[in-house]
Amino acid sequence: MRIGLADDDLTEVQLIRRLLDSVPGYSIAWVSQTEAETVERCLGDKPDLILLKLGMRALDAARTTRAIALQNPCPVLLLTDPQSARSDKVFEAMGQGALDATHIPALNEVGGISGGNELLRKIAVIARLIGKKESRVASTDRRAAGKSQAPPLVAVGASTGGPKALAHIFSRLPGNLGACFVVVQHVDTQFVKGLADWLDGQSPLKVAIAEEGEVPKPNRVILAGGEDHLVLAPDGGFHYTPEPQDYPYRPSVDSLFMSLRRHWQRQDVAVLLTGMGKDGAKGLKGLREAGWHTIVQDEETSTVYGMPKAALSCGAAVEVLPLSRIPEAIISRLRLEKK
Repeated sequence: MRIGLADDDLTEVQLIRRLLDSVPGYSIAWVSQTEAETVERCLGDKPDLILLKLGMRALDAARTTRAIALQNPCPVLLLTDPQSARSDKVFEAMGQGALDATHIPALNEVGGISGGNELLRKIAVIARLIGKKESRVASTDRRAAGKSQAPPLVAVGASTGGPKALAHIFSRLPGNLGACFVVVQHVDTQFVKGLADWLDGQSPLKVAIAEEGEVPKPNRVILAGGEDHLVLAPDGGFHYTPEPQDYPYRPSVDSLFMSLRRHWQRQDVAVLLTGMGKDGAKGLKGLREAGWHTIVQDEETSTVYGMPKAALSCGAAVEVLPLSRIPEAIISRLRLEKK
């Protein structure tokens, strides 16, 4: 796993190099300190992954990520300073193609590396997504809601580029649509609350992290929060589960979609947006087979055409639409269901 590192702090560079050197098969391909140098390095010596520090003096993370995606696409993992990271900047860069974000490792008081294991875990997940061999490092009486009791449900899955796509959709939906939206977006746990708040500020609908046991409510968007999978249980509420443990996508879009097929008594709407990998394709196909109206984002407007392509390849899509047409398609379908 050859890794490019964009970081202008020498101490951080040395610490990250020490961390990566501890893992067999990991190595730093190059180090850059500016936006221009990072793009140039990627063009001349494309690594398997770029670690890109947020908040560098001579580098705009969103613009750099976009340039890399256009000129020589390469996975980007953002590194953030927990003391100064701004969630809006993280989501802006993710909207341009960054896969995820995690805190910059730091030297602790006993000479160890705080946050090192989390960074290595993120790298291992991305390695699996891009096909690299992973290096080893050290209430029950409720019934499912029926058609007469529950609001229409719109299930949405997204990964790379998802925050920007979600903002586009939710900013264009009316606040009185009457449906509940449940969203799985691949994003680090520490940024989920910021993502919910960011989306809430751009939508007439109320956006919040899904609470354990929460039941679907109209005119509300609930977002999977954390690394456990968000699923609908037989009691009609959403719950978090660690299973399946070995699934590389956490939280999993497939887990949500498949639970809806088993336990939701309506045939409503499911949407699969931009993202790397195949998460959501299998579950979306199951929903289509169960009578749901399934929508997949098209290639031209996807930041990464991995998840949508996988869904299209397996026959999961009823409609394939550009991002600009997805809000109206959701509205039209929900209005049709009311008739």
